[in-house]
Amino acid sequence: MQELLAPLQTHSLKDVFIERFEELILSGQLRIGQKLPSERELALQLGVSRPVVHKGLVDLEAKGLVTLVPRVGAMVNDYRREGSLALLNSLVTYQKGRLESGLQTSLLDVRRLLEVETARLAALHREDAHLNALQEVIEEEMQIRRQDVAQIAALDFRFHHLLALASGNRIYPLLINSFKQVYLNLAAQFFEDPAVVKTVHAFHRKMLQAIDNRDETAAVSIMQRTLAHGADHLQRVSRMV
Repeated sequence: MQELLAPLQTHSLKDVFIERFEELILSGQLRIGQKLPSERELALQLGVSRPVVHKGLVDLEAKGLVTLVPRVGAMVNDYRREGSLALLNSLVTYQKGRLESGLQTSLLDVRRLLEVETARLAALHREDAHLNALQEVIEEEMQIRRQDVAQIAALDFRFHHLLALASGNRIYPLLINSFKQVYLNLAAQFFEDPAVVKTVHAFHRKMLQAIDNRDETAAVSIMQRTLAHGADHLQRVSRMV
């Protein structure tokens, strides 16, 4: 039991350092090709030791976010060429605010490829239990206040995850779940505008009807319109910042 109840610990300074620079790079505040200050300067600015900075930079290099050049310092990588599975994990768990615009667009493109297919398969393979679960989400959405952004985002995620479950494919729900944190981060930004809530919930009702009717053509069309509406709105919000 003693081993199970080891003392609780806060994040190490190295982990905090890594999270800070992941956020700066993924949000686009640090640009591809940009040279970082020296380890000594970073240590002074951040109030940590040089070993903390060095270990943090080594981990960032392992993820493909930076390159350490002897006698030159750390350079921000083009993560498309140098990124690893560890970086993808950082992306799907990202919850610190806005993403760099190109990265956000790419993420939404991947979502479209995945979720249009889940909607099509859900129309073909859904069971009564899936319809009941989707109806429960819609009923909760009808009761929620438009100011409860976090709960609206959570219900939206549940609806899309249920579609993945209804698809009958065992991997699609795992993929949707893997993107949960970044999904909720972007959804919270999206639903900050109360005007979009009514439109999204209308799409959900139409989707349930299509799934109930086993109409795969309608399900695909509704999902395409749902995702296009979301992507367009997020792009407008990003341009306003």
